[in-house]
Amino acid sequence: DSTGAVGSSDVVILLHGFPTSSYDWNKIWEGLTQRFHRVIALDFLGFGFSDKPRPHRYSIWEQAAVVEGLVRHLGLGRHRLNLLAHDYGDTVAQELLHRYEHNKTGSILINSLCLSNGGWEPCLGPTHNPPRRNSGICGRLCGTTTGISVLQYMNQRKKHRDRWVGALVSTSVPLHLIYGPLDPVNPHPEFLQLYKKVLPTSTVSVLDDHISHYPQLEDPMGFLNSYLNFINSF
Repeated sequence: DSTGAVGSSDVVILLHGFPTSSYDWNKIWEGLTQRFHRVIALDFLGFGFSDKPRPHRYSIWEQAAVVEGLVRHLGLGRHRLNLLAHDYGDTVAQELLHRYEHNKTGSILINSLCLSNGGWEPCLGPTHNPPRRNSGICGRLCGTTTGISVLQYMNQRKKHRDRWVGALVSTSVPLHLIYGPLDPVNPHPEFLQLYKKVLPTSTVSVLDDHISHYPQLEDPMGFLNSYLNFINSF
């Protein structure tokens, strides 16, 4: 939680992906503090330095509730927030967006949403190829967020596709996608074609051809510039 730009009241909350942590944002952190009054990131339950209870059934609903609780704890419950998400965080952002659009009690106020290289659409068929990130060293590092829990996450996305994709389709919140086209999880061009078809009002930034699934780490300057261009466009 960093205080940044003087004269700005804008707040951005960063939602990381699977199977990593808020450290994914470290290369663009300083740049964000030069634009936003406050830059906030968390480790989702089961990730990074957060608790890893076992046994535990991890869910997108719980992670969204954690974000809502954090916002209240920080005294930002009435503040319009910008969400910047990646991978697993994209789905958490979609659930937060659904709650906001349906005026759910305790929902956060969303000013804008930027997604990046994540499974926003679970029914991509051959165009969505989740890597085997639940074995080997990743499995040992990530503890309870691996194995069956990643399968639970994928099943949740499929089961609740209408809820989460519908939130994107129906929202009036400004949307943007930052995309690394060499992504083996969400391959180019099918992923991008479907995104533009389903969400024609969203703006899109496509990074250089060699940028893959972690664009904020692989091309931090390109990622940051794309995001700030989006934020400054409305």
